[in-house]
Amino acid sequence: MEDVSGQLAKYLSPQIYESIFSGKQNVEVKSYRKKITVFFSDIVNFTAISDKLESEELTALLNFYLNEMSQIALKHGATIDKYIGDAIMIFFGDPESFGIEEDARRCVAMAVEMQQRMAELWGYWSKHFGLKKDLEIRVGINTGYCTVGNFGSEDRLDYTVVGAAVNLASRLESAATPSGILVSEETYFQVKDYFSFDAPQQLELKGLERGVIAYEVDISDMSRAETKNFEGENFQLKLTKHPLDLEELEALKKIIDELSEPQPEENIA
Repeated sequence: MEDVSGQLAKYLSPQIYESIFSGKQNVEVKSYRKKITVFFSDIVNFTAISDKLESEELTALLNFYLNEMSQIALKHGATIDKYIGDAIMIFFGDPESFGIEEDARRCVAMAVEMQQRMAELWGYWSKHFGLKKDLEIRVGINTGYCTVGNFGSEDRLDYTVVGAAVNLASRLESAATPSGILVSEETYFQVKDYFSFDAPQQLELKGLERGVIAYEVDISDMSRAETKNFEGENFQLKLTKHPLDLEELEALKKIIDELSEPQPEENIA
């Protein structure tokens, strides 16, 4: 039975697998509304690339790429929703949430690391797969209220998010430049203190009645993502930000709780 559950784990995002097998979530058709940050990415000109590769080569390329991106996603605490060919759909905020702002920050930080990893792999694709041009990806991110939960039939369910906020993230991905990260105005407001952005863009996106304002992340300037200073009359605090896994987060909470406990008064002679 353990071997079977281990095999099933490969078909589910780790957070979904854990919530089901720990009994935290019932496997039934139900959903609820929640503010989520949604991520979409795809490989630029992938159809043309796939036409030039043999089946075995295409499988090896795609699996290598998806593995590289997935490892980064899990490192940042993402819920990997699904792979759609070369496209990846990810969300932050369910079943585990670090808070709306932190979920959005983690998502953008994840996207930045993905683009940085793709840059590191320049030359790999031509060497191993004979491609004349290196792979590039586009990324779109949006934060908004979604319907999240189990969707499907009594025989087969899909744990995912749906709604206008999801559609906007997908449209932003389509509008992003190669190697770019395009975020919605709502996501921008959540993470503007952590990342640098280019000037706002007014976009008319397919399928949307109204134009939207979007911002492209300036990947070349990560100074705001690295440190944050807090100064007061008698103190100076510098924080270096990086994603915490659950074990690190619990350790940090324990330290904060200990520091928050009333200290015994010292006897003064």
